[in-house]
Amino acid sequence: MSRIGKAPINIPAGVTITVGKDNVVTVKGPKGELTQAVDTDITISQEDGVLTVQRPTDQKRHRALHGLYRSLINNMVVGVTEGYKLEQELVGVGYRATNQGNTLDLVLGYSHHYVFQLPAEIKVTTTSEKGQTPKIILESIDKQLIGQVAAKIRSLRAPEPYKGKGIKFVGEVLRRKAGKSASKK
Repeated sequence: MSRIGKAPINIPAGVTITVGKDNVVTVKGPKGELTQAVDTDITISQEDGVLTVQRPTDQKRHRALHGLYRSLINNMVVGVTEGYKLEQELVGVGYRATNQGNTLDLVLGYSHHYVFQLPAEIKVTTTSEKGQTPKIILESIDKQLIGQVAAKIRSLRAPEPYKGKGIKFVGEVLRRKAGKSASKK
């Protein structure tokens, strides 16, 4: 049995979970509301502040969906209670990030600016302190959406292995290369 799928989901105070028709799960909490369509074979039961996800058989398809939907629902519960926050830093001379509302303007060493319109569900802030690398801070209740947007921003200038220039996540360890040898004797 799936170790992730059989783990129960504790429902914190202030969070309500409803399972509608066609197995659509809606999670409402203090930070907002999220919905997720769940496969009709998977059953979701809720009792005494604990939500469990069960599968009907041990078919490969059911085993795959069991852990997936449990993780998605758990991410929704965490999102509406605590929210998610991702930080990215711009490493490189002249790299800058500014924002006007949900519009992100990036200068990444190209001949033009990248103007990136973010979804309304994501809140963005940029910081650029003297002596520090500029940072982009993304906040949202939807883990899938914030991860997808952060990956798109990173793909505009992925970190290169020699000097580490580019957009990277804070705390990310890059695999560095040595470069050319100085001279051969």
